[in-house]
This record gives sequence, C-alpha cells and structure tokens, in this order.
Amino acid sequence: MLASAVVLGLLISSFAVASGEGGAILGGKRNPGSNESAALSRETQIIANTGTYGTRQSNKSDNGGGAIYGCRSKAGGSPKGNEPCVRASNLADGRAFEFESKGGTEVGAITSSNAAAAPFTTNAHGVATGLNADQVDGKSADDIQNDTLKAAHTDAVATAQGLSPFAAVDADGTLGGNRGATSASRTGAGTYTVVFANDVSGCALSATETQFEDAGAVGVQLGGDHKTVTVRTRAGGGADGTGATAPTDRPFHLVATC
Repeated sequence: MLASAVVLGLLISSFAVASGEGGAILGGKRNPGSNESAALSRETQIIANTGTYGTRQSNKSDNGGGAIYGCRSKAGGSPKGNEPCVRASNLADGRAFEFESKGGTEVGAITSSNAAAAPFTTNAHGVATGLNADQVDGKSADDIQNDTLKAAHTDAVATAQGLSPFAAVDADGTLGGNRGATSASRTGAGTYTVVFANDVSGCALSATETQFEDAGAVGVQLGGDHKTVTVRTRAGGGADGTGATAPTDRPFHLVATC
C-alpha cells in the first residue's frame, strides 16, 4: 500500500508539472495541453548569455518550417498597446532581423486578406540597398523622368499641331493630307475654297504652291463664317519672262498658324 501511494503520488505530481504554470515542456505535444483553462497566463521567458543565439528552432523535413507564431492581437501594434505576433528588438545599434534564403526565386512573401492593406510601414528614410526602390515596373527614376519629359514634349507638339490646321490641295481641288480641314474644291481658274472644322479667325493664314518650277504668288482670304478660306494661285511668269500673273490651277498647301 505504501509503495502504491508513492507511485500514485509521483504520477499525480508529474501530471501537475506537465501542464499549467511552472510545468515542464513536453516534446511533440501541445503545451500545456488542449484544456483552455490550463493555458499559460504569464510570459515564458528564456534568458541566455551566449555568443550565438538564445534559442534555435530548426526542422530537417524537406517541407516543414522552423517555427510558426499565431496571435489574436488587434490593430495598431506596439504603439497602440497591441503586441504583434512577432517582435524583434535589438537594444544595441545592430540589426533587429535578417532573412536569408539559400535558393529559389524569392526570399519571402507578405500577404493580407485585405489586398488594399500596406505591406509595412517605416519611419526610416535611408536608401534601402538592393531593394530596387528606385525602380517601378523595371524602370529607374531617370527612365520615368525621361519618359515623362518625352510624353510632355509629345503632348506639347500634339497641342501645337492641333492648333495649326492645314490642308494639302491638288490642282483640281481634291483635298489631300490635312488636319482640321473638312473639304476643298476648285471654284474657278486658280481659285479654291478650303473649309476648316473650327474657327480660324484668330490664326495667321498662309499658302504656298507645291511645285518647284514656275511657282507663283498665292493669295488667301477668310470668309465671313471664319471657317472658309478662299485661295487663289497664280503662275510665276514662266521661263519666257512674260510675267504672266493670271490665276492658274496649281497645287498648294494652306496653313492656319494659331
């Protein structure tokens, strides 16, 4: 009976130590057990004084992790009194953390069920070496700046061109290449009308004959609707020196510089 009492006492004592505050940690088991009432209510502290690490957790399985930490802390982190699931605090001036991977195409991932959440915040403003913070979609800040300047230049050119309607008209009055012109027609010998889509009364109108030999003077006149321009082309006098200036059918370019 005495021996049985001793054995029973040892068993009861071992179970008491194996769960709850002050109990031993059981390998391969849930500590202090699945009984929620036995959950630890105080920090379990491991204090070391060694030149390597205070604790080391490793897993030799080819698909198992070294450690997992879970918590139910609310938003705000330490500044709000809500401790994060993991916190590394270096009380000296060295690194608080390091992540290293021996291979693969990525070192880690930060994911959230809220895709709009910020992946992290920082009050540090130094350069993050190797983070490619200078790149967006594979382009450096200089590339982005150059692209912006090119785009601005292109927009400026497009704007300037948009402010300068023009029309290329054949000798028979056919409208060719143009910007902002809606129609062209021959109304008489060397006389044409060109109609623009918008008011060009605030623009400087100029026209030139588009032929090299015997090119003559060209006159332009804006109509009362501020969109229709009458153009009259003339011969240049010819090689015989007759000085002929009668209206003559000639191809021309008409430009409205606004």
